[in-house]
Amino acid sequence: MLRRLLCSVGLVGVIALVASLPVAGQGSAAAPDLVITAFNGGPIPAGWVTPKTPWGEPDLQGVWSSDDATFGVSRNQGGGRGRGGAPAANAAPAAPQGLYLSDEQWAARQKQIQQGITNAENAVSTFRQDFARRAFRQTSYVVDPPDGVMPQPSAEARKRAAPRDRGTFGDGPFDTPEDFTLYDRCITRGIYGSIARVVYGNGNRIVQAPGVVAITYEMIHDTRVIYTDGRPHINNGIRQYLGSSRARWEGDTLVVETTNLTDKTSIGLNGNGLRHSDKMKMTERIRRVANDVVQYQLTVDDPVTYPRPFTISIPLTPLDGGVLLPYECHEGNEALRNSLGAERAEDRALAADLAKGIKRARRPVQDGNPQAPAGGGGRGGAGGGGRAGGAPPEGDIDR
Repeated sequence: MLRRLLCSVGLVGVIALVASLPVAGQGSAAAPDLVITAFNGGPIPAGWVTPKTPWGEPDLQGVWSSDDATFGVSRNQGGGRGRGGAPAANAAPAAPQGLYLSDEQWAARQKQIQQGITNAENAVSTFRQDFARRAFRQTSYVVDPPDGVMPQPSAEARKRAAPRDRGTFGDGPFDTPEDFTLYDRCITRGIYGSIARVVYGNGNRIVQAPGVVAITYEMIHDTRVIYTDGRPHINNGIRQYLGSSRARWEGDTLVVETTNLTDKTSIGLNGNGLRHSDKMKMTERIRRVANDVVQYQLTVDDPVTYPRPFTISIPLTPLDGGVLLPYECHEGNEALRNSLGAERAEDRALAADLAKGIKRARRPVQDGNPQAPAGGGGRGGAGGGGRAGGAPPEGDIDR
């Protein structure tokens, strides 16, 4: 009897210990506290009081944009629209640099933003209203690790790489809809891809009700419903593109933990790039720090893909006009059908040429694309470029 009792106690202890251990990628590392960059390294102004909803919660509501986040994802690796990634192989080593620009650099950025406003307001363009209006001193999206450089995927994770990761910026093969990214297919850009600044469509609408916060992204028109009422995550066997998001208030900061993700989206601009694993956990911290600024922070924890977690933090400012415009994009659009049709036409053309004794390289997907570098190859490496080489590995292009 005593032996059975001891064995039972021991078994309960083992179960309790196992239950208390963190699941890989689902809380294996604590996400850092909120890093407020909106005041260029300074504190929240004295006297600021966070507005409250009628039911007493901090009020995050509004239509916010990442248009003013004009710095690179990784530090010392260029500006542009949030572009990250490793530096060129022949780049000179960059001097260590902190999270904020020097006075000289800060003056240059302010001048650049003002010139951009002048140019944009006088431009005739599809993207006429998509431009930065406010300069921030921040040097990188990444605030952790401290060097400001986004960790690169492990060698093992890179084995998952596929031509599909670059979508139509790559050269396929495009044989079925599954060979395109979810961005190409108008399904989703994922959480990271929906917040990082790109060439247009950077709006984010936040609405609240008791026990719930909803975030709608302008591009690909996703809406996330985030419960704050204490309910548990959905069953671990269920996987969703935007995961299962549950939140709590820590003072004036909304802390959102997202699990139950698929392995079909990516940590890259517009959701393109090497796909993460379904073990990934994301932690967001969102706080209104001024009437016209919401600080947004996201920690990515995917030990199957990255050697360590990393965190980005950026200020979101009011979207010009305050309205998300309809993003009329759906998987049944002509783009996929036309792309697949063009590929099948090239199949037939190759066969016809071969029947005539002409053996040639396959034409790139976007042969003749004027944005591609001269001499760029496609599948087969011949001819006028195409998107292969015309866009960074993350899958977006700064135009």
